[in-house]
Amino acid sequence: MDKGCPNPEVTLAHQGMTGAAQVLYNLQEPALVDAALRAGEGTLGPGGALLVNTGRFTGRSPKDKFIVAHPEIEADIWWENTGRMDPACFARLEADMIAHLSNKTLYVQDLFAGADPGLRLDVRVVTELAWHGLFIRHLLRRPGPEALGRFRPEYTILNLPSFTADPARHGCRSGTVIAIDLVSRRILIAGTAYAGENKKAVFTLLNYLLTDRGVMPMHCSANHGRGNPVDAAIFFGLSGTGKTTLSSDPDRILIGDDEHGWSERGIFNFEGGCYAKTLNLSPETEPEIFATTRRFGTVIENMVHDPLTREIDFADDRHTANTRCAYPLEAIPNASDSGLGGHPKNIIMLTCDAFGVLPPIARLTPAQAMYHFLSGFTSKVAGTERGVTDPEPTFSTCFGAPFLPRRPEVYGRLLQQKIARHGATCWLVNTGWTGGAYGTGQRMPIPATRALLSAVLDGSLVESAFRKDPWFGFDVPVRVDGVDPRLLDPRASWADPLAYDRQARKLVTMFADNFARYVPFIDEDVKAAALG
Repeated sequence: MDKGCPNPEVTLAHQGMTGAAQVLYNLQEPALVDAALRAGEGTLGPGGALLVNTGRFTGRSPKDKFIVAHPEIEADIWWENTGRMDPACFARLEADMIAHLSNKTLYVQDLFAGADPGLRLDVRVVTELAWHGLFIRHLLRRPGPEALGRFRPEYTILNLPSFTADPARHGCRSGTVIAIDLVSRRILIAGTAYAGENKKAVFTLLNYLLTDRGVMPMHCSANHGRGNPVDAAIFFGLSGTGKTTLSSDPDRILIGDDEHGWSERGIFNFEGGCYAKTLNLSPETEPEIFATTRRFGTVIENMVHDPLTREIDFADDRHTANTRCAYPLEAIPNASDSGLGGHPKNIIMLTCDAFGVLPPIARLTPAQAMYHFLSGFTSKVAGTERGVTDPEPTFSTCFGAPFLPRRPEVYGRLLQQKIARHGATCWLVNTGWTGGAYGTGQRMPIPATRALLSAVLDGSLVESAFRKDPWFGFDVPVRVDGVDPRLLDPRASWADPLAYDRQARKLVTMFADNFARYVPFIDEDVKAAALG
């Protein structure tokens, strides 16, 4: 039984998805919270937040992600980076998942991906969990009643955590699968209740589609000056590097915290909400994000809480270190209404250096920026992916390798063109370790990073004195107001400077070995930056 489809010409039945006992279209937040509580999917927390547990999967499953290998897209896909699924296997998987719908209640959300009306995508998300419907309603952009009446799904996601895939029958790796068919325009997710798979499937989709339109899709947060959308900045970085924390600056307007496009008009948010880490969250260091955890309808994943008072223990990571909350962008007081900004004046590449080698900030030439963008050095932090318990140094090209369906050079060239056309100063910011590697040193203080970024954004840092880093060749400021000078010189912060040299030499070698794969595809100036 269908209920409330705003456009009767595009019901699930019209899309071949039949058999469900009930289909509920575009329920709003109160109804979704109510449905989740009645189904036992979660618990109501302080302020009306919904406390949920994602089960045995508390992070993404990148090895279970597949693209369907149709001949017409074969040459476009970076197959070394994603699983390959035969079209016949996808067809069997889809048919079996539809058969699994029997007697289920389904929650449908018809949403926009992209704040730019000329570039947005109409995405339908079909879930068997009410809280997944609430999650994706927060994370994507919500059409008004008039737009819903005209809504026609360009891509559809079907997410059934209770369905277990069969590797032999469905051509996948395990009982968990994320399968993207760019030709039939369907995405199938099964065997995992981790809600982040929904949003990252959409991001992967946009990473494929928008490059053909000259748009640079970016795994970044973004903000702009108050009353000045032209004064925009973007913050590249993988999960755990500080994109959400550092872009949620009360003195600036938040455009978005995770996914954006850069078109000829400027930058625009792909999403309508935020998905922030909550472990060790506090009202002192991150007041805007902390406040959302006591807001009606915020989805809070895998947090330990008191069974009587429902108060959350933000320091307890017994379920996972990847605890998160999802909320609409308007929950942040200084969030942009439009999700739009001008061409960025500053491009900040966030890295979490577990080696303790990189300085807290460095200024990059355009060629060095391309080198570090294609390198994408960081550390996977605990919980972001299954099996990660301690920080693991890694290279994730373009600061988002798991979400790139095309080769990295496609995105690198686009970024290079846009920097050249519109002008931007590029910076590398280390939010990882200082005074030693992980286990010996300490995490870079957030106040120091904020002070450095303030100096970047108000333009004062470019006027500072800089020194040339002997290992990487980029410029490092010698002194910045409000920042301990010892932080600016990583070698001096180590108890044993010779141990720092050994660690730095090791990291430089890792960079060179990783970058060798891109050398045949890049320009001479970037090669020179790679060679130091």
